[in-house]
Amino acid sequence: MASSTRKRRTRIVCISDTHNCTVKLPKGDVLIHAGDLTNQGSYSELSKTIAWLEKADFETKIVVAGNHDITLDSDFYAEHGMYFHNNSPQSPEECLGLFASSSITYLHHESAAIRLRSPTGPHTEFKVFGSPYSPRHGLWAFYYDAPKNHNNWSDLTSLWELIPLDTDVVVTHTPPRTHCDETDERRATGCEALRQALWRVRPQLAVCGHIHSGRGAERVTWDLSCRNVAYQEESVVRWQDPGQGNKTSLVDLTGRKAPSLANDGSHPGRSGSSAGNVDAMTPSNPITAADSPPYTFGADVEAGHGTLGLGGDPSSPRCDQAALAGRMGRRETCVVNAAIMKSRYPHIGGKQFYKPIVVDLDLPVWDDESP
Repeated sequence: MASSTRKRRTRIVCISDTHNCTVKLPKGDVLIHAGDLTNQGSYSELSKTIAWLEKADFETKIVVAGNHDITLDSDFYAEHGMYFHNNSPQSPEECLGLFASSSITYLHHESAAIRLRSPTGPHTEFKVFGSPYSPRHGLWAFYYDAPKNHNNWSDLTSLWELIPLDTDVVVTHTPPRTHCDETDERRATGCEALRQALWRVRPQLAVCGHIHSGRGAERVTWDLSCRNVAYQEESVVRWQDPGQGNKTSLVDLTGRKAPSLANDGSHPGRSGSSAGNVDAMTPSNPITAADSPPYTFGADVEAGHGTLGLGGDPSSPRCDQAALAGRMGRRETCVVNAAIMKSRYPHIGGKQFYKPIVVDLDLPVWDDESP
């Protein structure tokens, strides 16, 4: 691993909620699918979608499941599968086996280190965490219970505490609360625990879907100086889609067409801004608490539950030192809801689609000899 912090533009094409539709994809280096590949996760549905993904011309494809991909949640399917496929039971093992393609990195609440090796590619690298889970809403897969009152911190799930702090890209089916999560009724439906986790991790890019009407992107600048209120944000800038009337819906984070992202990917122990010495497109083992020190969401400072989510001087024990020390260059995250399906079932007048969202992001070059 070279110590250089050289970076190069990497084009990431983001999609989610395709629901069996195989839309035309723009060119890019990396493809991310944030879940709901199908309507009910049958083998035939998954076969069609995965064949489409395998043929797509990207150096690597990162995929998580969504709540509609029910066979990929074997525990859920064992209990509730008959309600969906009572006349034709499906095999979760066979469905999961479809993801054995070497070109697809399928993530089930786990991390992978990605290194792009194509001679014609950018030769960049990054660490990604992907998860299919979303708050319970009806009888669907990969659910967890979250409080209806987002201020009820003590009940928030600790599911997201396992996202490693050195993650560069987070892919989740659910959006974080108040970011790209608004329904047609203008109600925020994302996960507050995930939003708090993103404050601590502060990845460069967070890709999601699930809430179709939330499609779009936001640049979130985190408040790292507030000492009194946890998990604060400094500002949010909503992306204006240039794709309306144009060929591509582009989010530029490189400084070429918009201000560069205020996030250098810094993390203690990382050589320069790179992701460490990793293998290309290789998922890690599912993350355990041993891989990432455990913490509890929603620290109530007045109640004496610690300093989690508090800003300030990273050398002070009165702030969230693990989230801040050596990581103050991580100030901004771009959140992208990449839902493709625009219309609602039964799609009166025909199905309508959003465009894929293309993200240009500068990532560290791993090969110092590359041009």
